[in-house]
Amino acid sequence: MKEEFLLLLQSVKRDGIEKLISYLEKTDFFKAPASTRFHGNYEGGLLEHSLNVYHLLKNKLSQKPYSDIINASSETIILITLLHDICKANYYVVDYRNKKNEDGVWIKEPYYTINDTIPYGHGEKSVMMISKFIDLNLEEMYCIRWHMGFSEPKELYNTLSIVFEKYPLVLALHEADLEATYLLESGKK
Repeated sequence: MKEEFLLLLQSVKRDGIEKLISYLEKTDFFKAPASTRFHGNYEGGLLEHSLNVYHLLKNKLSQKPYSDIINASSETIILITLLHDICKANYYVVDYRNKKNEDGVWIKEPYYTINDTIPYGHGEKSVMMISKFIDLNLEEMYCIRWHMGFSEPKELYNTLSIVFEKYPLVLALHEADLEATYLLESGKK
C-alpha cells in the first residue's frame, strides 16, 4: 500500500512535493491508525483509509451525477484524498490499560489514544500542514477543510451547505470518506 501511495504522490508535479513526501516518511503516517476506536483502528489504518478514499472518489467522479458537473484533475484527486487526514500523522500514541482476559486474569492491553500537539482543528490542520510544502488551489483547500461534512458541529451546517453548492467536489470527497469509513473499514481489525 505504501508503494502505491508514494507512486501516486510522486506523480503530482508541484513544487515542494518531494519535501512533503520526505516529511511523511519521517512521521508515523504509514503505520498510524485512522482512528482510536472506529474505522482503521489498527497499524496502517490511516494509509489504508487514504487509499480507499482515493479509489472510491476516483470511481465516484466517473459516474453521474458527478461526471457531469466535476472536472477535477488527477493531481487534485490524489492530493485531496491521500492527504485529507495528514493531520493524523504523529497524532496517535499507544497506551496500555488493564483488562481481564478470557481466563479472568488481568493483562495489560495496548490501545490507541490521542496526543494532539498541534490543536488546530481537523481539516484546517491538514490544509495548514500541506501548505507548508506545496500550494493548494482554493477548491483543494475547501475539500480538505470540509471533508468531514455533517460531522462538523451543527452550527456550521449553513456554511457547509454553501461550500457544497460552491464546490460539489467537497461533497463527493465527504461521501467517499464516509463510504471508506463505514463500508470498507468499520469493524475491521
